Formats: sequence, C-alpha cells, structure tokens
Amino acid sequence: MKEIHLNALMILAGLVVAVAVFIALLFVSAPYGRHIRRGWGPLLPNIAGWMLMEAPAALVFAFFFAIGTAPKNLILMLFFALWELHYIHRAFIYPLTLRDGRKKMPAGVVLLGIGFNLGNAYANGRFLFSLSGGYPLSWLSDPRFIVGVALFLVGYLTNRWADLSLRQLRQPGEMGYRIPYGGLFRWISCPNYLAEMVEWFGWALATWSLAGLAFAVWTTANLAPRARSHHAWYHATFPDYPPERKALIPGVW
Repeated sequence: MKEIHLNALMILAGLVVAVAVFIALLFVSAPYGRHIRRGWGPLLPNIAGWMLMEAPAALVFAFFFAIGTAPKNLILMLFFALWELHYIHRAFIYPLTLRDGRKKMPAGVVLLGIGFNLGNAYANGRFLFSLSGGYPLSWLSDPRFIVGVALFLVGYLTNRWADLSLRQLRQPGEMGYRIPYGGLFRWISCPNYLAEMVEWFGWALATWSLAGLAFAVWTTANLAPRARSHHAWYHATFPDYPPERKALIPGVW
C-alpha cells in the first residue's frame, strides 16, 4: 500500500510539471523538426534520434510486463499489445519511413525524450502489471474499457493516416515542406497530434488509472503547443495557407 501511495505522489508531481511544460512550450517551440535551432547540444541523425527516444518506452514497458506480479489475463495482455502496437511502430518502423531522414535532431531533445518515455513506461508498466493487482475479466464489458479501447484505436489509425499523408508530400530524399490537404487537414493543421492525444486519453479511460491520465496530460502538454507553433509556421511560410484552418481543434483552436 505504501508503494502505491508513493507511486501516486510521483505521478501527481509529474502532472504539476506537465502544466509548467505546457505553459513554457506556448512561448518556446521544442527545437526539432522545422523548429530546430542551435544551443541544444550536438546534432544526431533524425532516424537515430527517433529510435533512441522512443525505444525505451517499448523496452521498459515489456520489462515490467515480464516481471509483473499481477495475473497476466486477457485484459493485461491486451493493454500490453496496445502499448507495444504504438511504440514498436514509433521506435522501429516510423523512423525508417522518414523522407527527411538526413535531417538532424539535437541531443538535448533526444535526452528529454528518453526521460519522458522512461517515466511514462515506468509509471504505466509498474502500475498495470504489479500495483494494480490485475483486472477482472468482467472489465472487458465495462463501458470505460470499451470506449477507451475504441478511442485508442481510432487515434492510432488516424495518427498513422496523418503521418502517411505528410510523408507522401515529399519525394524520397526531399527535405522541404508543402501544404497538406484532404481529410482532417481540411480543418486543422495537425491531425496527427490530435489523433495521438485521443489515443492516450483512450488509454487513460481503458486502464482507468492515474498513470494513464498523467500520460495523456503529458502528451497534451507537449503536442498542443507544438500544434500551435506548426500552425503559426505554416501561415508565416505559405501566403496561400488556408485561412479557415485551426491548429488542433476544428473550428475552435
């Protein structure tokens, strides 16, 4: 019980930090991709940077699944599969599909990403596979699980679609940017970020855990300001950028 309380206190402290990060990123864009700038350490190849950042989430979560003391029934195996579905793709497949793989990423950003993924994989893996004590099979019919998994899958598939759409804007080896059109791009500049936020709020609902909620909040704290920065960059770069588009939420923001 003491370990559970300590874990909860660590997650709550992380939520406070997430709010501070959100506010900071509204004023200072994270320095990678189109917003890259000097002062964040040596530059690493984009592909290596993405792999180094994202791999810890897949590996650490798998470690806690392997050593976890909670009964590994169908519920926990589904949670494990959903998490790894996202992170195996993000760490080991997505980087290899980058058209602009020759670009660079600051080492400072990579280190921050590693810390972020280690913390989330620890909090979620430790809770789900040990501290939770497991989930009964009746959780399969709980509305929170059903709606949460549905949101996760919708977010995951939409995120994959958005990434593929952006990739197809470039020819192999091309490093410039173009205006995306079609689908959700008709209404917002960053459907990939909106989809990832939906994905992890679905995870929080399906797991019904403080660790899952903290992950969703952290995802929003990172991606919502970045969507705003992307939106402003598009307008500054392309005079013909569609004026009716919003950054992240259709018709709102």
